[in-house]
Amino acid sequence: MHRLLLILALSVSIYSCKPEPKTAQLPATEQVADQGRDSVPFLWEAANIYFLLTDRFRNGNPENDLNFDRVNPTGPLRGFMGGDLAGITEKIKDGYFTDLGINAIWFTPVVEQVHGDTDEGTGNTYAYHGYWAKDWTALDPNFGTRDELAELVAAAHAKGIRILMDVVLNHTGPVTGEDPAWPESWVRLDPTCNFEDYQGTTACTLVENLPDIRTESSEAVVLPDALLAKWKAEGRLSEELDELQVFFDRTGYPRAPRYYIIKWLTDYVNDLGIDGFRVDTAKHVNEDAWSELYREAAYAFQSWKRKHPGKVLDDTPFYMVGEVYGYGASSGRDYDFGDRTVDYFDHGFKSLINFELKSDAGQSYDRIFEKYSTLLHDDLNGLGIVNYLSSHDDGSPFDPDRSKPFRSANILLLTPGASQVYYGDESARGLVVEGTVGDATLRSFMNWEELDSLPEKQEILAHWQKLGQFRNHHPAIGAGRHKRLASQPYVFSRTYTDGDYRDKVAVGLDLPEGPKSLYVRGFFGDGTVLRDAYSGSEATVSGGRVELDTPYPIALLELAD
Repeated sequence: MHRLLLILALSVSIYSCKPEPKTAQLPATEQVADQGRDSVPFLWEAANIYFLLTDRFRNGNPENDLNFDRVNPTGPLRGFMGGDLAGITEKIKDGYFTDLGINAIWFTPVVEQVHGDTDEGTGNTYAYHGYWAKDWTALDPNFGTRDELAELVAAAHAKGIRILMDVVLNHTGPVTGEDPAWPESWVRLDPTCNFEDYQGTTACTLVENLPDIRTESSEAVVLPDALLAKWKAEGRLSEELDELQVFFDRTGYPRAPRYYIIKWLTDYVNDLGIDGFRVDTAKHVNEDAWSELYREAAYAFQSWKRKHPGKVLDDTPFYMVGEVYGYGASSGRDYDFGDRTVDYFDHGFKSLINFELKSDAGQSYDRIFEKYSTLLHDDLNGLGIVNYLSSHDDGSPFDPDRSKPFRSANILLLTPGASQVYYGDESARGLVVEGTVGDATLRSFMNWEELDSLPEKQEILAHWQKLGQFRNHHPAIGAGRHKRLASQPYVFSRTYTDGDYRDKVAVGLDLPEGPKSLYVRGFFGDGTVLRDAYSGSEATVSGGRVELDTPYPIALLELAD
């Protein structure tokens, strides 16, 4: 029988004016050691996902900072800044993600990007963000090498962390002075999407000068001459052509544009054991293509597992989460284009990114939690959503001035569903940068210096770490059923059951500092001894209540050993 753990966690919305004492942070050694609860099952629907821009997180290898003569001046925050795969691996190995309770990492695409720059009215821009592919079969040297990507995946798996690769099937990179358009048989250059209906959203360019892959076509096409010449110059033309022949012989697919790209993307799964895809611009591609991508990715994942039995984490299937821009969990299974609806969950997606939570975040805790519990367990019937409060391309994040970092943690990490921690959420990295245009303001470099030197940033991080670790330890938080136990002070429960495994969690919010009494009658019995991981003290349930007296306005309790 698995241990039943209780979490009683408090709303720290009041922290915006009175941060918790720095001494509340658990030592890093304790945090890492506490992570090793291998009896806790991993569930994508309850995952704690860390999302980062590869170029903006950590510069682990300064020697790869300049490639392809990318030296033209750019608009503010619109050029490469040095972040790379080596930097992500460094933070995996030193336990940064483990301390945050992160069990999956999603980083922006790392395939080779267009070499040139372009100005679309936002200032001269290079492809630092990773969404402007030039060659799906190669990594961009600004991000790192294939070996460095393999090392990152292995390091993450060694910590029990899954890897989500960000993939783009919808478009190539823009046309620049160094990067001509792909052939007309592969891409369309117009019309620009008007988003008025299905056709005006899928059979069009997302924005001007972003060539749209003809993903709806099943007509065979030949490889672009420029790509063949590139592969030949790099000494891998025969290898690439031979692999394509094997792929098309095995699948029987026509050599249409989407199938080439599906092959190139799933190679990373087959070769490296990538655990899942975050799919970019999902609603701009015919949904059948996503079914095909998932089919081939799942095949590749099983192939990798067969070849590497000693490296397999568990029997969790390949995972795909889609960015259907504007989708909200209240829509249920369907996304409405106006003239037709599409159920993306029927096309390979286990989860969709939920664009609603940032708007719901101003409501009461119970209203938020009850809403998402109902949606997930009734309307969506166990399907997943990934919640976020800030992101790389959402110009209306919750708390843009970072004045409510503790409340943000409570909402994001305690709301049913999976959580997406955007890099710097946990350190109150600024989201408003003077002089920037558009989404560049959301994409400053990770504020490591502030985190190292400012006690208030360390206190914020400590809170995110503790909530993140408890979320990681307790699938009930993200995947369990929600029930309010008491209103004053507010206490709720979450219960998750799967076969013999059962996880029970109780959370208290808006508690006073000092003495506090939490009602848990009918959920935890009298005589149960609980330990508060925040203060180190213990308490026994009596009269259906837990009585605590700690200097912290938060309590994280578990069954005492």
